[in-house]
Amino acid sequence: MEQIAQLYEDTAEDLLWYDINPDHIWMLDKLILSKKLGYICGPVGIDVPKPNWYIVRPCVNAMGLGLGAQKIWLTKDTTFLPVGHFWCEWFEGDHHSVDYWPKYGTKAFTIQGIKYSDLDLVQWERWIKVDDREEQIIPKFLFPYILDYDQINLEYVGDKLIEVHLRPNEDFGEGKASTEFIPVWQDQKTTPPKGYKYIKYPEYNGRIGAFIK
Repeated sequence: MEQIAQLYEDTAEDLLWYDINPDHIWMLDKLILSKKLGYICGPVGIDVPKPNWYIVRPCVNAMGLGLGAQKIWLTKDTTFLPVGHFWCEWFEGDHHSVDYWPKYGTKAFTIQGIKYSDLDLVQWERWIKVDDREEQIIPKFLFPYILDYDQINLEYVGDKLIEVHLRPNEDFGEGKASTEFIPVWQDQKTTPPKGYKYIKYPEYNGRIGAFIK
């Protein structure tokens, strides 16, 4: 892990945590966010209300990338799950990553994530820029906190907000993808398809690079 860490420079997430206002940290805690949004959720150790599919993941994960996230059928007990994780009702729908300019009240762009399957929440097939979705709104309780940030990133499943990032999407923008981002995983070939270019872009989830356009 130490050798992998040496490959990376400070990310937008690193820089955010160096000087974040402590009163804003709750927005990055997905359990607190889910509870404020009225979702059926709770920390590991609290029984689920009924047998069902749930998403289980870390309350806070500064590394992102879906690390530690799992879709699990739970009947009641959750004490066997990893400490520091939480469970939340499972939502169906397209996954979108939306960048906003809070001070202007407008969207910068919307990205749709395509999964290989619901059972793999770490290695995604691709991310593509799509038209904005009207149903994806910013909850009022996030104001005025987000007004301190030039650009933020919110993630949705359907119309359900599931994550808040107080920094932009790091895979799209200057030097990265403009319309499409296809992760390249360990042991996959790095020769880009026609119309794409390959960039070396290693991450902790096994990604070594990406095909972008």
